[in-house]
Amino acid sequence: MAWLLVFFGAALLIALTPGANNLLGLHHGMRHGLGKALAGLGGRLAAFVLMIAAVAAGLGQVLAASEVAFTIVKWVGVAYLAWLGGGLLVSTFRHGTRLRLPHGEANASLPVWPVVRKEFLVAITNPKAVLIFTAFVPQFVDAGHGPVGWQVAVLGAVYLLAEFLAGTVYVGAGAVARAASLSARARRNVDRGTGIVLLGLAGALATSAG
Repeated sequence: MAWLLVFFGAALLIALTPGANNLLGLHHGMRHGLGKALAGLGGRLAAFVLMIAAVAAGLGQVLAASEVAFTIVKWVGVAYLAWLGGGLLVSTFRHGTRLRLPHGEANASLPVWPVVRKEFLVAITNPKAVLIFTAFVPQFVDAGHGPVGWQVAVLGAVYLLAEFLAGTVYVGAGAVARAASLSARARRNVDRGTGIVLLGLAGALATSAG
């Protein structure tokens, strides 16, 4: 079991690293509250479950080895991050001068599905997530620990736990900030900052090698 503990520690450090999904979780915690933000985290984990299943089936190695397939995933991720970031910026400037309802009233009727969908799509189109399950996880696979498919499934489950814990930290931080009843201007600034960072991540991904 020592190998799983070592893997869990490494996975937790990776999962805690600020990235598009963690930033989105922080944003959702601030804008929509703990419940809907945690549901969004569920969308992220669902995307990772699909990736783990693909790796266990051998499809992940095919994707990692195919430059064309990886490039397609990369540019879809770039486009989606840019769309999200740009949408946030446009929304804050377009509605910045309007009177906003109190936090609870403004978000009570918002359906949870858009939050889940955003987290899922950011995760499933993130080439760095693909690399986690095609390059990082396989490093802990050992012939002495049993069938490869079973090991990938176990390691994947452990990574999901690490991702859940890390994501909850970001979501919780956002929910705490929401409970502090930030002013409308402060919330707009957070939205603008989130949009700028998402655009920056899209630009960094677009200019990265591979």
